[in-house]
Amino acid sequence: MHSAGRPILNSRQAADYLGVSLNTLYRIEKQGDLHPFRTPGGHRRYDLKMLDDYLEGSRFFISESSRTET
Repeated sequence: MHSAGRPILNSRQAADYLGVSLNTLYRIEKQGDLHPFRTPGGHRRYDLKMLDDYLEGSRFFISESSRTET
């Protein structure tokens, strides 16, 4: 499935892409860090750009955290 030329992933695919479990994916969503859209049937769909933005942001956070620990 694609939206404006960008891949749209289901929950399992998104979790695999991020390298996390489904439970962790849902926890990230509950924290407000991801905002999937819902299909008419209620299924979550994740835009690949949104996932990439999350990864980039979490990489920055981890990088900043490691600097303050040393």
